[in-house]
Amino acid sequence: MTKLRLGRIEDDKPVRVTVELPAAVHRDLLEYGRLLAHESGQVEITPAKLVPPMLARFMEGDRVFSKARRLRVSVVEQNRG
Repeated sequence: MTKLRLGRIEDDKPVRVTVELPAAVHRDLLEYGRLLAHESGQVEITPAKLVPPMLARFMEGDRVFSKARRLRVSVVEQNRG
């Protein structure tokens, strides 16, 4: 089997967010969770556990977002000093 983009899902203190998903996206998340659980040896991975690392991975890969965030942090630090 090919390596999925997400690795093992770590347990972290959650912040509750409610979101509505299209049924097709939910089905795909269920299937992704099933495949990832099988690949990583975990019992079950629910869509609620998949979404946070998927969003984090998406944002990490967005170069424009990363650059804007670095610039914002730089400006905030300059204003403090």
